Amino acid sequence: MLTVRHGAAGAGGFALLAALALPAPSSHREAPFVTETPKVDATDFYLFNSYEPGRDGYVTLIANYLPLQAAYGGPNYFALDPNALYEIHVDNDGDAQEDLTFSFRFTNNLKDLALAVGNPGQEKSISIPLINAAPIDATNTGGLNVGETYTLNVIEGNRRTGKATPVVNAKSGATTFERPVDNIGTKSIPDYAGYAAARTYDIQLPDGSLGRMFVGQRDDPFVVNLGEAFDLVNLDPLGAVDGAEDVIADANVTSLILELPARYLTGGNGSVIGGWTTASLRQEGKLKDKPTFAEPEGRKGKWMQVSRLSSPLVNELVIGLKDKDKFNASEPKDDAQFLDYVTHPALPELLEALFGVRAPNLFPRSDLVSVFVTGVAGLNANGGVGEMLRLNTAIAATPKALQSNLGVIGGDLAGYPNGRRLGDDVVDISLRAVMGVLLNATDAPDGQLPYTDGAYVDATQFGDAFPYVNLPFPGAPKS
Repeated sequence: MLTVRHGAAGAGGFALLAALALPAPSSHREAPFVTETPKVDATDFYLFNSYEPGRDGYVTLIANYLPLQAAYGGPNYFALDPNALYEIHVDNDGDAQEDLTFSFRFTNNLKDLALAVGNPGQEKSISIPLINAAPIDATNTGGLNVGETYTLNVIEGNRRTGKATPVVNAKSGATTFERPVDNIGTKSIPDYAGYAAARTYDIQLPDGSLGRMFVGQRDDPFVVNLGEAFDLVNLDPLGAVDGAEDVIADANVTSLILELPARYLTGGNGSVIGGWTTASLRQEGKLKDKPTFAEPEGRKGKWMQVSRLSSPLVNELVIGLKDKDKFNASEPKDDAQFLDYVTHPALPELLEALFGVRAPNLFPRSDLVSVFVTGVAGLNANGGVGEMLRLNTAIAATPKALQSNLGVIGGDLAGYPNGRRLGDDVVDISLRAVMGVLLNATDAPDGQLPYTDGAYVDATQFGDAFPYVNLPFPGAPKS
């Protein structure tokens, strides 16, 4: 049994261990079971008041899936799972249950492009082995062998029994949308920016109001010194905030991005909303002895949730290993079962034992409960108890040029943990919070130190307008 004692010697390399006690950066491969099904692995969830000029009164929601996509991930790349439900949930009345669910379904459509192969007069039509056969652009996609489409339903009330209404393309009236293929390379798609922009949609919601939507591959916006952090925390937690590498700087991710009117999301129930994303699979799966492109496996039964994410890194680095899969299958309303992980976090104590950092000595950790479970009084608490990313839609968005990457503790009330923006350095924020920046010196003797993982991020690294997340890296750049 490990004995925890105060004042252990040695202070090097403890930053990430501190983060383990509080919702922190991201959830790439965060639980044992979801590593087996990466297409339904949520990596990050963002929720913020839109700061694009002229978009006051709108909220942007971003759910990222399928982690650590290598840009050169051919020949099949990273289509989403047609046998899955990808959902974004919003609680607007403070009961930690969904009032609105935005439910995405995907379909992969094989054209089965073929070539005539053989001597003249003896040719055979042979299916090509690739997902594309010729360059494509914004208007001409004839060279694609596989196209991916999706639908979006808005469900009012319970996600499985509530009223479901299709979201409509505001320009065409269609209910099926085209997802741009991944960024194969500059020869296949010379103008990926224009191609993807043509698949950004104005949408009409069930009440007739308008929003915007983009679904497709993007540069993974999460920034973290990931490799050194998991090498027994082999980094300098009090070094320069930009002194280390963003290890996943060259990875792509698949983004589900919505911009919706705040009044639609709040439903007239006050200004604070809670949000989270989930993915679900059918309960029963059966491998086929003769699989096809359309049906490589068979699935049936009720939907079972296998991934859940709101505040970053909760499951990956807060929940104990034995409960990670259980957390992924759970809902915010049932989070009392995980409360001990927040009120009595083990890892700050391990940190003290291993590296000599003085952990906060206040128990239960009420400061972490407000950030993690209830929202912060006077900022974004809404009476609900459950792990959700909470946003006060009445707090005006901070213009991009004025945003503090430390969010609320940096004096910017429009940032994390009041929602989460792309440029919020949630690693550094969480390190400082878990070590007690919100507590007095008696309860947290090392709480005011400027903890960092050294991987720097701020708003200048991202777009000025919807969909905000940067273009994905091409599998083959120009030579």
